[in-house]
Amino acid sequence: MNRNTKIAIAAALLLAAAALGFIWPKHDTGPAPSAASQNMPLAEKVARGAYLAKAADCMACHTTRGGAAYAGGRALQTPFGNVISPNITPDKETGIGNWSANDFWNALHNGKAKDGRLLYPAFPYTNYTAMTRDDSDAMYAYFQTITPVRQASRPHELRFPYNQQAMLAVWRALYFKPAVYTPDTSKSAEWNRGAYLVQGPGHCIACHSERNVLGASDKGLSGGLIPVLGWYAPSLTSDREAGLGDWEIKDITDLLKTGISQRATVFGPMAEVVRESLQHLSDEDVRAMAVYLKSLPNESGEHEPYERSKEPEALAWLNAGEQIYRKQCMDCHGEKGEGIPPHYPPLAGNRALTMDEAVNPVRIVLNGGFAPGTAGNPRPYGMPPFGHNLNDVEVAQVVSYLRAAWGNNAPPVESTTVNRYRNVPLE
Repeated sequence: MNRNTKIAIAAALLLAAAALGFIWPKHDTGPAPSAASQNMPLAEKVARGAYLAKAADCMACHTTRGGAAYAGGRALQTPFGNVISPNITPDKETGIGNWSANDFWNALHNGKAKDGRLLYPAFPYTNYTAMTRDDSDAMYAYFQTITPVRQASRPHELRFPYNQQAMLAVWRALYFKPAVYTPDTSKSAEWNRGAYLVQGPGHCIACHSERNVLGASDKGLSGGLIPVLGWYAPSLTSDREAGLGDWEIKDITDLLKTGISQRATVFGPMAEVVRESLQHLSDEDVRAMAVYLKSLPNESGEHEPYERSKEPEALAWLNAGEQIYRKQCMDCHGEKGEGIPPHYPPLAGNRALTMDEAVNPVRIVLNGGFAPGTAGNPRPYGMPPFGHNLNDVEVAQVVSYLRAAWGNNAPPVESTTVNRYRNVPLE
């Protein structure tokens, strides 16, 4: 290697180092804790933190099935590999027992670990950054009181180059900027509380948003497929999907708090969210979320009605689906799809059936539909799975019929779509 080549390589390395230094995330201290928070009795602060941990549903990611609470170890599957949730119990060697309140705040607000490592956004600091310092300190106080568990955190299982901190720094430069929620002074205190809970601790956008090729949320709460779970989180801004603009506030709060309402029932991943998180929030906070969600602008846009084929094969497909419906479904959901709300949801006019993505009704027919057991719905009715006695063609036929009957108007489902989700794990 000659001298000029060495100089060129050295210059390129210096340039790369300078570029990385330029984009490397800067530390944002954010607001200081308020005097009220600093003077709050410890017991009160811990109780507040426990409430916020429920609101943020920390248990969902940081606890494995049958494992110790918050001891980590759950593999969060992403298109880039597995992110393994860490131990956040107060064990001093393997958990966060030697973290300070500042360290905890830095993780939530800046997405950085105590040792300065950049955290992967499977941990939704991109949403938690909206949380106030006072709420962060309350959560820290709570996590310092739970039972410590000595369990070393496993390394992530990410493919190159996604396992490189430099790559993560570039991602953050493109898609993340720490910022505490700023209230909208033109809105009510209740609306702002709801917006804070939805955008911050609730991190609803983590599921209800389409992701780009680098895993960043494209926009708002416009809905998105969750590939690793095999479910579609519907748009909360489109009245063609799960937009709530024409809902009564009571129906929204009932759904969030209990999992059922006169308008709909939650199933799949959302049932877990209601059971483990939302049902534990105060009535005031759930109502605030409902007020905010109902106010979101309708982004349905113009939609051409589906023109259904009149070909004999298409009609025969739907007729076969109707026969399956009458034999397997009609007793609960009614001859005209009217249901018996809230326990047996109506299928006529049910937007969950007519979304462009048909994955959710396919999953429910295959695996069953189970509303969460909550204080407001302690003995939930469930729909049994039919995947064991209906083949892929039959499931496609009955779901196609549901998408075409009683005024519903959506394209038919193919058996290949059913087969794609037949063996997808439930969680």
